[in-house]
Amino acid sequence: MLPPHPFRLFANPNAGTPGVVVLPERGFRRAAAEITSWPGYAPTPLLELAEIARAAGLGAVRLKDEAPRFGLGSFKALGGAYAVAQALAAELARRGVAAQAGSAELVARTYAAATRDITVTCATDGNHGRSVAWGAQRFGCRCVIYVHETVSQGRVEAIARYGAEVRRVPGTYDDAVREAARVAAAEGWFVISDTSYAGYTTVPVDVMQGYRLMAEEALDQWQGAPPTHCFMQGGVGGAAAAVSVQLRARVQPRPLFIVAEPDRAACLLASAEAGEPVAIPGELDTLMAGLACGEPSLLAWQELSRAADAFMAVPDEAAVDCMRLLARQGIVAGESGVAGLAALLLAAADPAARAALNLGPDSRVLLFSTEGATDPELYARLVADAA
Repeated sequence: MLPPHPFRLFANPNAGTPGVVVLPERGFRRAAAEITSWPGYAPTPLLELAEIARAAGLGAVRLKDEAPRFGLGSFKALGGAYAVAQALAAELARRGVAAQAGSAELVARTYAAATRDITVTCATDGNHGRSVAWGAQRFGCRCVIYVHETVSQGRVEAIARYGAEVRRVPGTYDDAVREAARVAAAEGWFVISDTSYAGYTTVPVDVMQGYRLMAEEALDQWQGAPPTHCFMQGGVGGAAAAVSVQLRARVQPRPLFIVAEPDRAACLLASAEAGEPVAIPGELDTLMAGLACGEPSLLAWQELSRAADAFMAVPDEAAVDCMRLLARQGIVAGESGVAGLAALLLAAADPAARAALNLGPDSRVLLFSTEGATDPELYARLVADAA
């Protein structure tokens, strides 16, 4: 299915060990009830990739397509916007304005006099910032988004369309995270980050609880025997951890869970090798912009360090091949949305990796295409010869 590409596979020696509960079930039920009540909510499709499954010698491959999510083009709509609503509700309660402000009241501008003076902020590679900006616009507060120097102008403009002020800073995504936190502390703003670190976990939990909904939908849509494997994109690890939690909650025996990352930004794989979270140096200059992260999320690592069975690092060229492969089947998937598919196909074609991951004709694989053409100009250029 794909030309040969080099990749790295690391089997997690700590898989299956017990640990702390990162995402309590009650919090997920609250997030799901809130998000599914929003205008425009609809489950995204679960697509059958029968041709790919046959070619890879697998029983089934199914892809959860997040491109249509709330018109924002990615799964991030589930997390950032929900966390904005939660942060505003908490601040309104702290100020004595409203004990329990719901999103419907925020949308109706019931507390507009208070919310217009509240500013939310975050760092982003593109998709998370768009979700936070959309949530801020929907719920009636100010928004400032930080992007690093290599984020494309198309992604910046997509964020600005939702009324956010976008500030570009030198360095990497992790540098933008630090700058957003610094300014927020000085200005009294609220950081809505999808990555967690020491002393900052409440908001990322809300973000990750929102992400769990896409896995819940996928399992509700799944027909027949349950999945045996899931290959999921890494980044800081928040989405992978959320999917992992939901799979363990819903499927027994739990599917083998493999985390896929760009080979130029594989901080989760490096952390697994080290046995503790580590930051990787360098420019992280991967085409998979949404996964260009050098430091794992603390909460995500607490889940993945024991729940991921393996970590894989794949090259940009394999991601582009997968974008073109899906485009030929009429599926629009962005460069950060196909890392899981790339890892699956590379592993399935390699005898040693195939054996290590127990891939065979009875395997049923769940994948997530976490974004569509969120940078349409780049997408068009990369898949230009797909037809």
